[in-house]
Amino acid sequence: MNLPNKLTTARMILVILLISFMLIPAYWFPHEPVMIFKHVYLRYFIAAIVFIIAAITDYFDGYFARKLNLITNYGKFMDPIADKLLVNSMLIILAVPRNALPWQITIPVVLVVLMIARDTIVDGFRLVAASQNKVLAANIFGKVKTVLQMVAIIMVLLNDWPFSAQAEGGSSAPYVSYVFLGVATLVSLVSGIIYIVQNINVLKETE
Repeated sequence: MNLPNKLTTARMILVILLISFMLIPAYWFPHEPVMIFKHVYLRYFIAAIVFIIAAITDYFDGYFARKLNLITNYGKFMDPIADKLLVNSMLIILAVPRNALPWQITIPVVLVVLMIARDTIVDGFRLVAASQNKVLAANIFGKVKTVLQMVAIIMVLLNDWPFSAQAEGGSSAPYVSYVFLGVATLVSLVSGIIYIVQNINVLKETE
């Protein structure tokens, strides 16, 4: 197994560990809520670190695959699966309100639905294209969307830190992460529309 594939496999393992960690019942953490940096919960801080490491492997596996010409079928198959699991699973988990964590930001469900629906439609186009022995390249908006999603997820996990420090004294937090989530959703929809327009011909029946 070459280096890019090892990084992809490592990211998949990190994703599984991260999802498992986030789904552990709250009563398993008797000291919750434990906050560091005033507004950041320890459990979410650990999740943010793991998420950042996984996101870094996402960049480097693609970089080394192109740089060293080590693109393989395993990488083509596993890389997008690991990416989708990493981002979409965290979007879903963070959309669930945490009643025991009064300051913790949650992601609006409507944004999660829109972003996952976009990915589902795009993946459908790719499946149809694959059946016709065609490869549909991702556009730049799709890559920007992924970066914005990752940044937004990290900011939600860190509860808008360091911006949340401005929320002391009873004032409301600026919720900068919501701005990133909104922009990520908008870019996601735009990239999806562009993708459909550019590849609508794959849905046409051949004579």
